[in-house]
Amino acid sequence: MTSLESARSHKSTAHRMERDDISGKDSPLQQPERRDHPDASRKKEVSRRRSMLRTAQKRPFTVGLVALVLVTVLAGLVAWWLHARHFESTDDAFIDARVVQIGPQEPGLITDVPVTDNQDVTAGAVLVRIDQRNYRAALEQARGTLAESKARVANDEAQIDAQRSQIDQAHQQVEQAQAALKFFEEENQRYQRLLQQGSGTEQRAQQASSDLTQKRASLASAQASAASAEKQLEVLRTQRDGAVAQVEEAQAGLDKAEADLARTVIVAPEDGRVAKLSAAKGAYAQPGQALLMFVPRNVWITANFKETQLTDMRPGQPVDIEIDAYPDRDFHGRVDSIQPGSGTAFSLLPPENATGNYVKVVQRVPVKIVFDKPASVYLGPGMSVVPRVRVR
Repeated sequence: MTSLESARSHKSTAHRMERDDISGKDSPLQQPERRDHPDASRKKEVSRRRSMLRTAQKRPFTVGLVALVLVTVLAGLVAWWLHARHFESTDDAFIDARVVQIGPQEPGLITDVPVTDNQDVTAGAVLVRIDQRNYRAALEQARGTLAESKARVANDEAQIDAQRSQIDQAHQQVEQAQAALKFFEEENQRYQRLLQQGSGTEQRAQQASSDLTQKRASLASAQASAASAEKQLEVLRTQRDGAVAQVEEAQAGLDKAEADLARTVIVAPEDGRVAKLSAAKGAYAQPGQALLMFVPRNVWITANFKETQLTDMRPGQPVDIEIDAYPDRDFHGRVDSIQPGSGTAFSLLPPENATGNYVKVVQRVPVKIVFDKPASVYLGPGMSVVPRVRVR
């Protein structure tokens, strides 16, 4: 029994020495000498590689699985890079719209506010009503003034027609006077000829000459009356033109009164929503005062891309849109336009790079993105968006 234990101990010791020789490990007494040996590190590396090779030979399935995972990850990274290089994205983007400040054009007491905060309204919906009594009175007064001016024009037209009749009568009198003058000229010539021949009396010749003089005076008087009548016609026409101008002035006053009355009812300019409503029934409104803000339904996206992202970006390129408020919904659009300049170039105080020290900073350029179709959910100015533009 003791011999068997001795044999086993001897075999174990031999096996341990062989394993130490293979693995390159040294006994505690030999370690200081081998640490200073120049080939110690190389032997350790060779031993490590042999150990890995033996492990791989013992576990081929595990090694294959690890290699497959590494290859899959590498292929995924390459595929992701090949796919991502076709897109440009930014989180510096938001919903934008042309928000309108609604205010009165005419002063007055607010009598009704039929809308409330954040209400959705259609184009033409009444937002605010202002007291109309003074404006209705002004409208009736303007209508009366217009009617009076039109009556004055009608009167002048009638006078002009009557004056034309007088002119026609005066011309007829001139024609009659001319005919009478011609007759008495011939009559005077006959009597003067008879007087020279001794067949007529001197008294009759003198009477014919006097009658001729009267007819000449009558013709001159008729011609003067005709000329006066024609001049009076011009006076009446001028008077009529003045009355017509008064009609136009009265019509303009009526139009203004109607416009003033219409402005007492403030309506929605287009489909949209009411925001920041400050109008209240009983308050006095002044022109230019902000009664509410109006947000149209027509919205778009303003995305501030880095200037280095605009190399291949063009209008019309498709865009995938993610909206933070609706993470489970997909939206699609297209690039509408690119602003002709960076955002700082159009700021209130643009930078003056020609003064002081200059530090180059990558600029951002606003890009307008429109939706392919109106969104079925509420979108308001300022909401955060992440657009991805396919540029290749």
